[in-house]
Amino acid sequence: MSGTFGVVSKKDCREDLFYGTDYHSHLGTQFAGLAVFGKELTRKIHDIKGSQFKAKFYEDYLKLNGHQGIGVISARDEEPIVMNSKFGPFAIVTNGFIENAEKIAKELFKKGRSFAEVAEGKINFAEMAAKIIISGKSIIDGVDKLFSMITGSCSLLLLNREGIYACRDRLGLTPLVIGKRGNDWAVSTESSAFLNLGYKLVKHLEPGEIVLITRSGLKLKRKGSKVNQICSFLWVYTGFPASNYEAINVETSRERTGAQLAKDDDVVADMVAGIPDSGTAHAIGYSMQSGLPLRRPLVKYTPGFDRSYTPVTQERRDFIAKMKLIPIPEIIKGKRIVFCDDSIVRGTQFKNFTIQKLKKHGIKEIHLRIACPPLMFPCKFNYSTRSASELVARRAIKSIEGKEPKSLCKYLDENSKEYQKMVAWINKDLGSTTLKYQKLDNMIKAIGLAKEKLCLYCWTGKEPKNGAKNVHQKR
Repeated sequence: MSGTFGVVSKKDCREDLFYGTDYHSHLGTQFAGLAVFGKELTRKIHDIKGSQFKAKFYEDYLKLNGHQGIGVISARDEEPIVMNSKFGPFAIVTNGFIENAEKIAKELFKKGRSFAEVAEGKINFAEMAAKIIISGKSIIDGVDKLFSMITGSCSLLLLNREGIYACRDRLGLTPLVIGKRGNDWAVSTESSAFLNLGYKLVKHLEPGEIVLITRSGLKLKRKGSKVNQICSFLWVYTGFPASNYEAINVETSRERTGAQLAKDDDVVADMVAGIPDSGTAHAIGYSMQSGLPLRRPLVKYTPGFDRSYTPVTQERRDFIAKMKLIPIPEIIKGKRIVFCDDSIVRGTQFKNFTIQKLKKHGIKEIHLRIACPPLMFPCKFNYSTRSASELVARRAIKSIEGKEPKSLCKYLDENSKEYQKMVAWINKDLGSTTLKYQKLDNMIKAIGLAKEKLCLYCWTGKEPKNGAKNVHQKR
């Protein structure tokens, strides 16, 4: 997932743009960029792998000048992309994953189009979006073409002389919110970016909705639809605790998730702890419901270390997992501890680093309680896991079956023997004492949004599209 932010102001926008974009640093680890429209369109991009946004962009920020600008923290591509087109010069940033990018690229090649921003053989999604948009009769028509051509998702901000076009993907998989402060306007992936900057959240864009933000105010350019299937993982893991999506706060949702885990548990333990940072709120909810004291046997050393889930390479993920969590032996030794975490994706960090650290410092029992069900399908709508073989649940199933099964239905049933075997395999592989996952219905209840308004693809294999097509096949 990536994070986007934009500002249109009666005065210079650079300070709000700089800090508003920085407030999305938890969403991307690869590249970041800013674009400002003053007398001309100015763009700055930096590689932020292993570094902080503020440090990389501080000198640029001091030199930027203009009343309107956009920024991005990207999990994949170098952005913003700048185009000089029949619509005039513009810059664009995106959030999402265009699953059929290669197919679209081949079609565009046949029409004589080319791509300049190609890194490691990958088409830049923002450049692809820009090329499709400029093929339209207008910017709105171009965005409509983009949305109709792609599979996956793509929300975007487009900056030109008029202002900022804010466009939410047609299924509402990724959020976009509008904030207002006096005569100034902002648009953001995370509503939490508004709080310290003084913006009041005034609108959640609907799926497929397009608005134009100018210094005169907000103009509706395309009505949205009510077919909303927002990513559930925003509340479970990726979202910032202070953010609201569809008017539901992340932190309180995670507390409810932890409480649901405790209601479904009868383990005897000395304390409960969260795996920092995203597991902390789940542990708070577990503690409030169970009465177990909340303590911190593991603390996160934040400066300089990204989320260990988001980096592209396993080597980088392993390094971050090893370095960022520091144990407190005085709390760990001889104790039975319930550890709450958001999810288990690949399982390598738990197995090779977290659990080994705990055992090294004399822990008595490790009881893992995971806030969501086992992840079974690689995400098709955002840039995260890209293959089934990465997922520990799929490795467990292949080991149990001796091959990849044609159907995963039995392993998706929380009451089946196959599901219990899968969880037992993962528990043994990780080296924990016990392991329990959240039940799907309990996770939905904790989020607080109707099931049909949530994307649950990575747990169910049902695509959030026209009645949720079933795809329980090998990928």
